[in-house]
Amino acid sequence: MKIKIVILASFVLCLFLTNQKKQTIPEGFVYATDVIPDLKVELRYFSTNNFVGDTIQGYHANKLIVTKPTALALKQVQEELLKQNLCLKVFDGYRPQQAVNHFMVWAKQWNDTLNKQQFYPDVKKKHLFREGYIASKSGHSRGSTLDVTIVNAETYEELDMGSPYDFFGEASWVDYQGISDSQKSNRQLLQKVMLKHGFRNYSKEWWHFTLRNEPYPKTYFNFPVK
Repeated sequence: MKIKIVILASFVLCLFLTNQKKQTIPEGFVYATDVIPDLKVELRYFSTNNFVGDTIQGYHANKLIVTKPTALALKQVQEELLKQNLCLKVFDGYRPQQAVNHFMVWAKQWNDTLNKQQFYPDVKKKHLFREGYIASKSGHSRGSTLDVTIVNAETYEELDMGSPYDFFGEASWVDYQGISDSQKSNRQLLQKVMLKHGFRNYSKEWWHFTLRNEPYPKTYFNFPVK
């Protein structure tokens, strides 16, 4: 009898731990690669390759989390691009509020300009709030906003969009004219395919898209990315 009780208790514990593991993100959210296994993910805020120059609070893994409707719409984008031997690469999706808070604290440390030359060479750090590059709230925290680009499906080489991801300046505006025809064409391809499948763009960041009719338009989440 005691052996049976121990076995039963062990079984219940395993079920509990498995269930806990599955519930690491709220209902309504998914890991994007569970829906799109061949999606290329490079979360820049899980690395030091970003405008801060450090891993950002709340990012504990290179795992893209988005709302389920966002993942399903993104799957349609991926399927269309694959017909052209192209695919998506995602730099950011859901972003915890604690990460946004990290940006705010960093932006007030005017002497910390480690990656200024790469990401904001023409903007004074003390003006990042005034010019709208840093804010206290981000649409990313609602779970239906993405930062994306297009890559070659075989080599994963990024298409040249005319400015780096997260570059603070006019060169990142969707309709910026100071780039080559090829770069303009690449931007328009990204805009066209994303808008076709239910996303709206942000005119000052060629990489930034938000799902139309997003499920949590007024909720800013703060669970960690892990």
